[in-house]
Amino acid sequence: MSVARLLWSPELLRYDFGHGHPMAPARLDLTMRLVEAFGLLREPTLEVVEPVPASDAVVQTVHDAEYVAAVRRAAATGEPDPARGLGTEDDPIFPAMHDAAAHLVGASVAAADAVWTGAAQHALNIAGGMHHAQRGAASGFCIYNDAAAAVQRLLDHGAERVAYVDIDAHHGDGVEAIFWDDPRVLTFSVHQDGHTLFPGTGNPADTGPWATHCAAVNIALPPRTDSARWLRAVDAVLPTVLREFAPDAIVSQHGADAHGNDPLTDLSVGVEAQRTAARWIHDLAHELCDGRWVALGGGGYAVVDVVPLVWSSLVAEAAHVPLEAKVPLPESWRQAAEEMSGLPAARTLGRGAVPWQRWSEGYDPSDATDRAVLATRRHVFPEIGRDPYLD
Repeated sequence: MSVARLLWSPELLRYDFGHGHPMAPARLDLTMRLVEAFGLLREPTLEVVEPVPASDAVVQTVHDAEYVAAVRRAAATGEPDPARGLGTEDDPIFPAMHDAAAHLVGASVAAADAVWTGAAQHALNIAGGMHHAQRGAASGFCIYNDAAAAVQRLLDHGAERVAYVDIDAHHGDGVEAIFWDDPRVLTFSVHQDGHTLFPGTGNPADTGPWATHCAAVNIALPPRTDSARWLRAVDAVLPTVLREFAPDAIVSQHGADAHGNDPLTDLSVGVEAQRTAARWIHDLAHELCDGRWVALGGGGYAVVDVVPLVWSSLVAEAAHVPLEAKVPLPESWRQAAEEMSGLPAARTLGRGAVPWQRWSEGYDPSDATDRAVLATRRHVFPEIGRDPYLD
């Protein structure tokens, strides 16, 4: 058994909405170049496996057959289908749309297979994390919901409880909606408040359809939440709810768009804070479910100075060879990144440790982030028998 399996093929770069679209394949290209420049592909704890596109039957484990047919039809004809979110500004049609999106699903499902069968402790698909796609519609740059497909695959293998953890700046609405009525799945999302950012959902009161237990956990943070407050928010909720839920596996989405340089969001969460959250999720996987951890990419539109840094760190973390904070970025990678993008590349991986305070050190009612965290704890913690005011 390998420690970590990375599902990767240059074919995943075909998920391309065209020139000028924020979901640029360069995000993935530059990430893989940095993974290679750091020497991670030579680590004995990491193996790279080429995924294959998911069949229609696999895609239809989380999508309606009529929708899959509509995606195929739109890709073949170029005709918009706005009722299904196809041909919109967010999700323009391109000829390889079905095949490229199915390839993302295939990679995430293969990652789920690897961790459940024991072929690897951890598995990654940095091209995945398309968390907005609904059962019958595209949404927010997402055609098929590979994250939901990975969760469903684990359930189909026999997992009794799967936790989905989403740290993207946008609410993981598609995954939450697909599993809203399934008590075997707990969805956790920490995101910018939906009143200020797409998709407009993810309120702390949205905890699921049952009075007896919590199915969804949402932390809706105010714009400009910084690294220290973001880490405090995640730590104040995530470990407690995961320990209470006791999952058999964790699927996490690591959209890097909470960063202050991201052009589409308003949070201010640095690279080091996102690296820290990945380490926490990794540790929880070992603590709670024998290391069964599927890690996915997601959003992130600062394609040179943020996304490759966050996701190469994620690969290193999963491979048990974490990169040091402030490590210089290889000059060869910096030159390639600047030539590809025309933008200046970062010089180091991060700025070092982020000082932050645990919830047990005191609630500050004047702090907007603390109020957001308390709102979530008030809705969630009584359902799991915990006091929202206490650690």
